[in-house]
Amino acid sequence: MSDELTAPDLGTRWIHAEVRGRVLHLQIDRVERRNAFTQDMYRGLKRAAVWADAQPQLDAVCLTGTDRWFGAGGDMGGNAEDTEGLAVEWDSTDQFPFRHIERCRKLWVAKVNGLCHAGGLDLTLCCDVAVASDQARFRVPELLRGIPDPFMSARLAEVVGLARARYLYFTAAEITAHEAEAMGLVGKVVPHDELDAHVEWVLEQIALTGPQARFDVKRELNQRLPAMDYGLFFRAIERAEMREGMDAFLQKRPPEWPRG
Repeated sequence: MSDELTAPDLGTRWIHAEVRGRVLHLQIDRVERRNAFTQDMYRGLKRAAVWADAQPQLDAVCLTGTDRWFGAGGDMGGNAEDTEGLAVEWDSTDQFPFRHIERCRKLWVAKVNGLCHAGGLDLTLCCDVAVASDQARFRVPELLRGIPDPFMSARLAEVVGLARARYLYFTAAEITAHEAEAMGLVGKVVPHDELDAHVEWVLEQIALTGPQARFDVKRELNQRLPAMDYGLFFRAIERAEMREGMDAFLQKRPPEWPRG
C-alpha cells in the first residue's frame, strides 16, 4: 500500500517531502529568500519526479510553497548545499526538473499559495493541474536580468497566447491570480483559506481515474508542446549582457546594458 512508502532524500533541506495516501507532497520552504530555487532545490524536484515515476502506488505529486511564497525563481547568488555533487554534472541544465515533471507518469498538481515568479511560474506551467490562492501573484521578470528563459519561452505562449506572452515577457508586469486564471496560466483560483481543501478534492478526483489512461492523456497533451531550446540559455551565459543583468540584480541597482 502507498502508506508504506517513505519519501526519498531529495538532497536539499529546503524541500520537505512526505507521502500521504497515494500522493507525494512537496513543500518548498526557504522563506528567508522568498523560496528562490538553488540548483540543489531544482535537482531535488528532478529527483522527486524520477522517484515518483517509478512508484506504481502513487497517483500524483503535489507541489506547494510556504507562507506568502510559492517560488521567486532561481537563486542567482550561487548558493548551493552540495557544490561537489552539482559539479559532477557537466551539463548544468541536467539539474532542472521541467522535462522530468512533464514526462512523469504521475500527475503533478501545483498548489500556488503565494508569489509565483520566473522559475516558480516555469514549474507551474509544467505541472498538469494548477490551483492558485486568490492571494497569489505571477510575473515573468527574466528579461530584466538579461536571461532568455528557454522553459518559459517554450510554454508561455502555448498557454496564454502570443499577444499575452509578449505582454508578460516584455513588460515584466506582475499580475493577480484572477488575471492569471483569465489568461489560462492556472486552472482554478480559490479563496486563500479554501486552497488546501480544494487541492485535496482535486487529488481525490485524480485518484478516481485510471492510472494508465490518465498518463496516456498527459503524454498526448504534452506531445503538442514545442521542445525547450536549451541553447538559448547557454548562448546567453557567454554574453556580457547576462552577467551585467545578474550583477545588477544582486547589487540592487539598475542594469547598464552593454550596447553595440
